[in-house]
Amino acid sequence: MCGRFTFHANARALADYFDVADAPDLEARYNIAPTQLVPVLREDQHGARRVALVRWGLIPFWAKDAKIGSRLINARAETLAAKASFKHAFRRRRCLVLASGFYEWQRRSGGKVPMYVSDPSGRPYAFAALWERWRDPGQETLESCVIVTVPANDALAAVHDRMPALLDDSEIALWLAPESSAAACQAVLTPAPNAVTGFWPVSRRVNDPAHEGRDLLEEADPADLTGPS
Repeated sequence: MCGRFTFHANARALADYFDVADAPDLEARYNIAPTQLVPVLREDQHGARRVALVRWGLIPFWAKDAKIGSRLINARAETLAAKASFKHAFRRRRCLVLASGFYEWQRRSGGKVPMYVSDPSGRPYAFAALWERWRDPGQETLESCVIVTVPANDALAAVHDRMPALLDDSEIALWLAPESSAAACQAVLTPAPNAVTGFWPVSRRVNDPAHEGRDLLEEADPADLTGPS
């Protein structure tokens, strides 16, 4: 699964890597947690790529209560087309969650250890994701998203059994295109090649979403990871 991630790419990086129209400079974040606003990339009605901030935790359009979103932060790629919570968005509202890296928790004898995962090249990640638009009884509109996960690749399998679905440039174009079939989109949801990920243990301070700052990415002293999580 993916329960925390980071984002610290500037507007130029978004424009260069993802061909974003009018790319914004967003606040750097180092401990993004569910229910918070996250950057997503979508195509507008003219086919231009735009970045928006939406709530992490999908609220299906048919939901009676927004609280369901806190349980729908990840969606397994294998069941997107069948699950009632996701199948509508999978057909019509595909997007990307933009990230600089993400955290996974590795089980060890002394407890769970947070590991930070990022691309060694420094390129931001594009997580396959879905989004929805929901209206509460007061007619307030809320946009939300869910991150798609796939089985871990060989490199990450020792850390966790799932990982976000990471898309490359050609896959991004297919995923965002409204005319792409469900079968074609399903086909790109595979574990990323091992070469794209590097990871290391970080402080358990990241367990608390109240903690922020670039220091969370620093490799942890092994002595700090020996006690219970």
